[in-house]
Amino acid sequence: MPAYEFHDEYTLAETADKLGQKALNLNLIPSFVVRYFADSRQYYIPNEQESQPLTPEQAYMCFKKLVETSGE
Repeated sequence: MPAYEFHDEYTLAETADKLGQKALNLNLIPSFVVRYFADSRQYYIPNEQESQPLTPEQAYMCFKKLVETSGE
Protein backbone atom coordinates (compact mmCIF):
# COMPACT_ATOMS: atom_id res chain seq x y z
CA MET A 1 0.00 0.00 0.00
CA PRO A 2 1.55 3.33 -1.03
CA ALA A 3 2.27 6.01 1.55
CA TYR A 4 0.37 9.14 0.61
CA GLU A 5 1.90 12.54 1.16
CA PHE A 6 -1.41 14.12 2.17
CA HIS A 7 -4.61 13.06 3.90
CA ASP A 8 -6.75 16.18 4.00
CA GLU A 9 -6.94 19.69 2.57
CA TYR A 10 -4.37 21.09 5.01
CA THR A 11 -1.72 18.45 4.30
CA LEU A 12 -2.45 18.72 0.57
CA ALA A 13 -1.75 22.47 0.76
CA GLU A 14 1.44 21.82 2.75
CA THR A 15 2.57 19.30 0.12
CA ALA A 16 1.79 21.81 -2.65
CA ASP A 17 3.93 24.38 -0.77
CA LYS A 18 6.85 21.92 -0.64
CA LEU A 19 6.54 21.03 -4.33
CA GLY A 20 6.33 24.72 -5.22
CA GLN A 21 9.51 25.40 -3.26
CA LYS A 22 11.22 22.48 -4.99
CA ALA A 23 10.14 23.79 -8.42
CA LEU A 24 11.44 27.21 -7.43
CA ASN A 25 14.80 25.78 -6.29
CA LEU A 26 15.11 23.88 -9.60
CA ASN A 27 14.46 27.16 -11.49
CA LEU A 28 11.35 25.69 -13.12
CA ILE A 29 9.29 28.73 -12.13
CA PRO A 30 10.44 32.29 -11.42
CA SER A 31 8.30 32.64 -8.29
CA PHE A 32 5.02 31.70 -6.68
CA VAL A 33 2.75 33.37 -4.18
CA VAL A 34 0.47 31.78 -1.62
CA ARG A 35 -2.45 33.79 -0.27
CA TYR A 36 -3.59 32.42 3.07
CA PHE A 37 -7.22 32.65 4.11
CA ALA A 38 -8.88 31.34 7.26
CA ASP A 39 -10.09 28.17 5.57
CA SER A 40 -8.11 27.88 2.33
CA ARG A 41 -5.12 28.98 0.27
CA GLN A 42 -4.74 30.38 -3.24
CA TYR A 43 -1.62 29.88 -5.30
CA TYR A 44 -0.35 32.23 -7.98
CA ILE A 45 2.36 31.26 -10.45
CA PRO A 46 3.23 34.43 -12.35
CA ASN A 47 3.72 34.24 -16.09
CA GLU A 48 4.18 36.76 -18.89
CA GLN A 49 0.48 37.48 -19.48
CA GLU A 50 -1.56 36.76 -16.35
CA SER A 51 -1.74 34.82 -13.14
CA GLN A 52 -4.95 33.02 -12.25
CA PRO A 53 -5.43 31.82 -8.67
CA LEU A 54 -5.03 28.08 -8.26
CA THR A 55 -6.60 25.88 -5.62
CA PRO A 56 -4.27 23.68 -3.55
CA GLU A 57 -5.32 20.73 -5.75
CA GLN A 58 -4.49 22.59 -8.96
CA ALA A 59 -1.21 23.89 -7.57
CA TYR A 60 -0.22 20.40 -6.40
CA MET A 61 -0.85 18.91 -9.85
CA CYS A 62 0.96 21.77 -11.62
CA PHE A 63 4.02 21.64 -9.35
CA LYS A 64 4.11 17.83 -9.43
CA LYS A 65 4.06 17.82 -13.24
CA LEU A 66 6.84 20.43 -13.43
CA VAL A 67 9.08 18.57 -10.97
CA GLU A 68 8.46 15.16 -12.59
CA THR A 69 9.18 16.42 -16.11
CA SER A 70 12.40 18.02 -14.92
CA GLY A 71 13.78 14.62 -13.99
CA GLU A 72 14.44 15.47 -10.34
